[in-house]
Amino acid sequence: MGEPTGLYDDAQSMLPELARLRHALHRVPELGLHLPRTQALVLEALDELGLEVTTGESLSSVVAVLRGARPGPAVLLRGDMDALPVTEDTGEPFTSEHPGHMHACGHDMHVAGLVGAARLLAARRDEIAGSVVLMFQPGEEGDGGAEYMIREGVLDAAGERVVAAYGVHVSGGLLPYGVVAGRAGTAMAAPDDVTVTVHGAGGHGSAPHRAADPVPVAAEIVLALQAMVTRRFDVFDPVVVTVGSIHSGTANNVIPSTATLEITVRTFSQDTWTAAPERLREVCEHVAAAHGMTATVEYRRGYPVTVNDAHELGRTARLTRTLFGDDAWLEMPHPLAGGEDFSYVLREVPGAFVFVSAILPGEDPATAPYNHSPQARFEDAALARSAALLAGLALDRLAEG
Repeated sequence: MGEPTGLYDDAQSMLPELARLRHALHRVPELGLHLPRTQALVLEALDELGLEVTTGESLSSVVAVLRGARPGPAVLLRGDMDALPVTEDTGEPFTSEHPGHMHACGHDMHVAGLVGAARLLAARRDEIAGSVVLMFQPGEEGDGGAEYMIREGVLDAAGERVVAAYGVHVSGGLLPYGVVAGRAGTAMAAPDDVTVTVHGAGGHGSAPHRAADPVPVAAEIVLALQAMVTRRFDVFDPVVVTVGSIHSGTANNVIPSTATLEITVRTFSQDTWTAAPERLREVCEHVAAAHGMTATVEYRRGYPVTVNDAHELGRTARLTRTLFGDDAWLEMPHPLAGGEDFSYVLREVPGAFVFVSAILPGEDPATAPYNHSPQARFEDAALARSAALLAGLALDRLAEG
């Protein structure tokens, strides 16, 4: 397509109003699938842009369709809206007014950036052949809001299936300010949750031979799972198993009847994601059986692996360099082990999900508070980058027809 004329300049010119919107969102963080105050702010921000706006049936989503001057395909741009159950400790003048809730992951940045993209595109409606679906999504932080919105028809909101989808996520650390990072193929892991309960027989601590102590068996399972990930899976297609919690017993001289492990499993390909539950179950059940006990395994699937289409990732890299300079793009050498429910969208249509650094000026990326921290802070100026990149991706893809 060539350089999107004036896109970044126009995005920078609207920074004050985008920052005001972001600050308003930051003050009223809401959790989960139902975000009435956030939804109201989004609807107000989209007013007078001439969009076809609908709201969700089972969640507080907003879908807005921008029609170009001429017919053509449809593309999708996404911004997630929900906050986290975190008590804010930033000292920002626009700090959270909802105790125990905080936009610690930058979703307020995502919403304001997508509104900015909508305004940039609305100003260029005469240049557009096709439609842009704007997906304002609740419930990314564990509730799978993207899956709800897909069931309610977001991918077909323009009257036809979108041909591509794009999303950005701000980063409060790790990357220098303004850098956009991404990779083709697997970009983020599939995070699953597991509860393992070892069933023994309680007794007195002075006579362990008269009981069946589940505690050492649980400890043996922890170690056996670490051996499993290096001996049952390809080292170049890794699995990460973390036992984050072990609970058992009530007193030091009482052998409990059960021990419970809470585990997260991270996989990076369809093959390992498919194989992981059975292999983990085998280890837990067989270790317990070796000690004359049983283990029950409750394996709960999380989000799928987030996979970027190579062509669309290439488009994103090219546009990033065009808009912000050659040094603005970073090819990620490895996926991130976090999960993301935009993966549901990317399972249905080709697209790209990338990271935009919004670290504060002067902060060291290696030590700056990262996303989900109570001290996480994000630079408002990065809103212009997110808005320009999202709008540019939509314009570039629609220009292909």
